This record gives sequence, C-alpha cells and structure tokens, in this order.
Amino acid sequence: MPFAGVYRITPDLGTLSLLADDFVLPNGLAFSPDETVLYINDTRRGHIRAFELLPSGMLAKHTDRVFADLRGDEPGVPDGMKVDVQGNVYCGGSGGLWIMDPKGKKLGRIVHGAPATTNLAFGGDDWKTLYFTSRNHLGSVKLNIAGIPVPTPKRS
Repeated sequence: MPFAGVYRITPDLGTLSLLADDFVLPNGLAFSPDETVLYINDTRRGHIRAFELLPSGMLAKHTDRVFADLRGDEPGVPDGMKVDVQGNVYCGGSGGLWIMDPKGKKLGRIVHGAPATTNLAFGGDDWKTLYFTSRNHLGSVKLNIAGIPVPTPKRS
C-alpha cells in the first residue's frame, strides 16, 4: 500500500517541507484553538492522528498519536474536520459526525442519515451553526459552542 505525505509551506510560499510521509490518505486537517496541536485524519485507516507543533511550525514527531478511531459498522469514513473554541474536534466518521473532546474522548455523534460526511464548516452570526455536506446533501445543526471563526476581510 503506497503512503502519502503531508506538507507545510511557509507563509512566504518559499519553502515546502514534508511533515509526515506515513499516511495512506490524509484527507483533512485542523488546529487546536491555540494552534499547538495539528489534527490530521487518515481516511483509509479510519482515524485521526494528533501532533504537537514545534515553534518552527514543524511536527514534534515523538508526540504522534492516534487521537480518535472513527471506524464502525455504519457507512462513513473520516472526512471534513473542524475544531470549536473549546478545542472539541468534529469529524465525519462511521454513522455520521463524531464529536471528541481535546483528549480524543467521544462526546457524541450527530446522525444525519447520509452515507458519508464530506465536509464541515462553522458559520452563522455567532459561529454556532455547523454546516455539513455529504455526497448529495447540505445540512446544518445549531450548537451551544462556537466554532473557531474564519478571518474575513473587513468591508469598507
């Protein structure tokens, strides 16, 4: 089975660095709210791995751990991933959207009935609406905790 890499490009777009080369199908990443942990899902293996980040932006490879295993008997694989302001991680997996606390403990699952989750995004005026897509569906759910806001340009 061939392995795929995860890369980092510097903000000036001048340097491309290989962070990890032992993923089968890396298919989503997210940062903890303080940007000290990088979560990367590996769709084919059915799990999310977590790495602490060094000040240089590279991975502290000795911190590599399986954060959450999202496999199960129902359809769906790890795909789409977001983090809320409290550090909870949301990701598609077997049977719907999984929600894990910052340590990887499963808090719950949103069952939406589609065969797979393909992407996630927080939105709404208060960033407490979680939008999700499947192969042919767009859905949303109102949450009690806000997602990490995406910077948007200010309009004049």
